[in-house]
Amino acid sequence: MPQIHQQRRAALAARLQAPAALITRLVNVRYLTGLESSNAAALVFADGRAVLATDGRYAGTAAVAAPDLETVITPRVAEALIERAGPELAFEAHDVTVEDHARLFCDVRATPLGHLVEELRAVKDEAEIDLLRRACALTDRAFALVLPLLAPGVTERRVAVALERHMIDLGADGIAFPSIVASGPNGAVPHHVPGDRPLADGDLVTMDFGAQVGGYHADMTRTVAVGSAAAWQREVYGLVAEAQRAAVAAAVPGADVAAVDAAARTVIAAGGHGADFTHGLGHGVGLEIHEAPMLGPSRTGKLGDRVPVTAEPGVYLAGRGGVRIEDTLVVRADGPEILTQTTKELLVL
Repeated sequence: MPQIHQQRRAALAARLQAPAALITRLVNVRYLTGLESSNAAALVFADGRAVLATDGRYAGTAAVAAPDLETVITPRVAEALIERAGPELAFEAHDVTVEDHARLFCDVRATPLGHLVEELRAVKDEAEIDLLRRACALTDRAFALVLPLLAPGVTERRVAVALERHMIDLGADGIAFPSIVASGPNGAVPHHVPGDRPLADGDLVTMDFGAQVGGYHADMTRTVAVGSAAAWQREVYGLVAEAQRAAVAAAVPGADVAAVDAAARTVIAAGGHGADFTHGLGHGVGLEIHEAPMLGPSRTGKLGDRVPVTAEPGVYLAGRGGVRIEDTLVVRADGPEILTQTTKELLVL
């Protein structure tokens, strides 16, 4: 892995407008060096050199994760690297607080780096995509294992716990995010927190969850019906499924992110539920569950090859319920690679 991290640092160095960049966002430090920790920073020079700083708790971990890097062991990681940077450097302004800025940069000329590392992270190499593929496969398997549990009387919380337990038991390093299980009228709340409501006959149940493997996050949503499905539920489900297919088909290299969102939103609006699709179409996934690019009506930018994103249109009807269908996919020149393989047919359990 050190060669991959060296290549990533070289890509960042080639884009620097300052002699060096101080990286303090921990997820970006991990991306550039391989070190996962709660206290670390990296200094990347425009000539390709780099220095890693972390504290004594992670000295051994850093030696294994980044054997090619000079590592400074100190609790004051940013200060130690600024001392080595020279009179001018770029910094992650979206991570450094106003208070920290005043403390750290009083003796140097510091300019915002922007989101250069996040932009690099958006395009994945095949090793990263394989980790995502493995995380999605575990997510699929956990869903299949939890289906027999979905019956009247079982609480949302119990379903959520079962999903997460299955993912861990199947070999996930952890969950990608706290699982959403929303039944009946709770399905009208996109980020409902699972509670003690028992599933009932005739409920739609939306489950949004994912496994984490090697730091990479899966994300999948499926909506099922318990016992029976009413005509209006089947109609809304079919509309969301059609919108999701349109979005997936639009997710090609060079596509404008707002246009991909519009592909789904147009279908839902034509079905009379435009006002009931209340969030963006999706987002990038990788070392974070929500990362660049963001797909929404007011978002800017274009999709690139080997960019993993979600496509998750939904319709939410207050007091009645909701439907969301989501896949994690990889944008590719020869067509999208769908990583979450669970059926998108309406399951009536």
